[in-house]
Amino acid sequence: MKAASREAQSHVTDTLDELIRNAGNTVAVAAQIGTELFLIVDQLDAERALRVAVADTSLEASQREGIARDVFGNKVAQPTLDILTAAAQQEWSTPREFRAGLVNLGRRALELGAKEQGQLEQVENELYELSVLLEGEKELTQLLSDRTATPAQKRGLLASVIYGKVTMFTEALALQVIGRPVHNPVDDLAELAAGVAELRGKAVARVKSAEALSETQRDALARKLEQIYGREMAIHSEVDPSLLGGMVVRVGDEVIDGSTRGKLDRLRTDMAAQAAK
Repeated sequence: MKAASREAQSHVTDTLDELIRNAGNTVAVAAQIGTELFLIVDQLDAERALRVAVADTSLEASQREGIARDVFGNKVAQPTLDILTAAAQQEWSTPREFRAGLVNLGRRALELGAKEQGQLEQVENELYELSVLLEGEKELTQLLSDRTATPAQKRGLLASVIYGKVTMFTEALALQVIGRPVHNPVDDLAELAAGVAELRGKAVARVKSAEALSETQRDALARKLEQIYGREMAIHSEVDPSLLGGMVVRVGDEVIDGSTRGKLDRLRTDMAAQAAK
């Protein structure tokens, strides 16, 4: 996002946090706001003229707010309308970034609901495990990536796979990201899981290991990485037998390859370099 949109996002996020914090039934209000903001985004996606109007900086803030109230006032609950009008009052760099801001606010509302419910870490783990599942289920991932399928069709397909197996917050977050792809289902879900970890105050270490890590190994790895990077770490791990042994750790753009396959590859490269001299 550009500077104006980042400032707008920050301002409305503070409003959202305060509204949910002071709500009588925090979990229900957070879930409702998140769900309804995504429905609003669906309508904005379908109506370009409306999307442009509610973010048109040539209009007064009160005019943009009025448009939002006229269109959505009878369609969403008051807390959701409060967040929408707060967003409409801000000056966003582009209508696209206004829409992205609403998506971010919807996600945050659901994440705050999960936090209040004591399920934030569970949601994080379920989102990442779902990304790992899709990485292994190539046919399902291809169907979810099909550009000819509607968002509703993709959500229906994923819902049939995860219904009753994850928390309601995980399901809501996963379905909305599948319907609004940025990259691909696997990476989008993994990034969403990383965002939840960030809300818990943790950075993410994505770990691929030849064998499943035990809880003791995960805890030891987390402590070691915390010493290296100076902050708490969430370990998102998956098994990749092709590594032959050891593990590959990715933190941000940095990769630490301690796998047997990696060592063999480096050995081959060194031997080839020596032979070329």
